[in-house]
Amino acid sequence: MHALPTPPELQLLRADHAPALRAFEEANRAYFAASVPDRGDAYFRDFDTRHRALLDEQATGACFFHVLVDGDGEILGRVNLVDVADGSAELGYRIAEKAAGRGLATRAVREIRELAVTAYGLTGLRAGTTLDNPGSRTVLARAGFVPVGDIHLDGRPGTGYSLAL
Repeated sequence: MHALPTPPELQLLRADHAPALRAFEEANRAYFAASVPDRGDAYFRDFDTRHRALLDEQATGACFFHVLVDGDGEILGRVNLVDVADGSAELGYRIAEKAAGRGLATRAVREIRELAVTAYGLTGLRAGTTLDNPGSRTVLARAGFVPVGDIHLDGRPGTGYSLAL
């Protein structure tokens, strides 16, 4: 009998995640660029400096960056809470192409929702997605987010969402 694979674990971003995070971003660059603006070559050229800056920002409590890590240490996704202020934060997430469609985003967003309350003391979350990203809209709905209005993300029409915790 084969053991079932361990489900990926949501971990707060650390310095030692840098190599796996870079590999995740490089492997999924074209996939992500199909639905969100490309990070650009400078992102990869300055990756180590950027990673240290994210950790410094996280230490202030202004943001909480998370990675979804499988049993082999491979990063399968990112789930972030940014612009933390006045009890709320903006949610952002991305899942690797090879892990898409398995419910990982929904599970990770539900888990971050709980962490937002229990670990970070938040009372509300905001999110947004473009109209041409039905997968993201489904994840937000399954996690309890409700649409609050039309928005534009990088010039593309979208919907803003809110969740009271």
